Amino acid sequence: MSRRTKRAFVLPANKAKHSNRVAKSRSAHSNTPSRKQTRGGQQNERLPFAPPEDWHEPAEETRDYRIIVQDPGAGYRHVVTADEVRERLSRLPSRFLRDLQVVQLSRMTRKKSCFPCYGMQWGSALYLYPIEDTLVETFGRPPRPNLVNETRMYGGVWTHTAPSTWTLTWSAATIKDYYLNNILIHELGHLLDDRNSGYVDRERYAEWFAIEYGFRPTQASRHSASGRRRGVKRRHHA
Repeated sequence: MSRRTKRAFVLPANKAKHSNRVAKSRSAHSNTPSRKQTRGGQQNERLPFAPPEDWHEPAEETRDYRIIVQDPGAGYRHVVTADEVRERLSRLPSRFLRDLQVVQLSRMTRKKSCFPCYGMQWGSALYLYPIEDTLVETFGRPPRPNLVNETRMYGGVWTHTAPSTWTLTWSAATIKDYYLNNILIHELGHLLDDRNSGYVDRERYAEWFAIEYGFRPTQASRHSASGRRRGVKRRHHA
């Protein structure tokens, strides 16, 4: 099993030139890679690593975004399909998708496994990463409290299996829920954020966006459906 560490992504200087070609409604800093929940470790924005991804040159005009599906890599799986991504995004206001041009289900490589993350936004593209075939993630250091709390919200189960080993176990349903209603929406929030430039502020905005447009709507509909199935009568108190 791989051990999770945390590395930050820094935009290479040669890619910074592309920022003036992105849609005018987004500021230049949205061309800087923003990634969701790197697994384990601590945040360090100064590590000299470029995102190991294909750069998708933003087109001047597009009618719709496209979805690229790469082979997940040996021992890994994509937890959502292109159709599921498209269906989930279709439930959002159309204005949120205006600047989105690519959603890529990326391949896991040896280089990426050294600083793995669930998702990333770069320019006009969103990237979703595969996880282990077993749906069990192994961490070599204590996970951050906010990661523990957030993954538990979606059904992830944490176990401290050894002094320096923590595991996060998913089911096929819970990891799909986490990706479609948190990771995907979080990265779209980064794409839409044209106000904030600092890391902390951009993360705070993306987290709010994921809760507001990912978690809350799906939880409300889920509870409503559950209540109908069970014949639950809701009681309102003054």
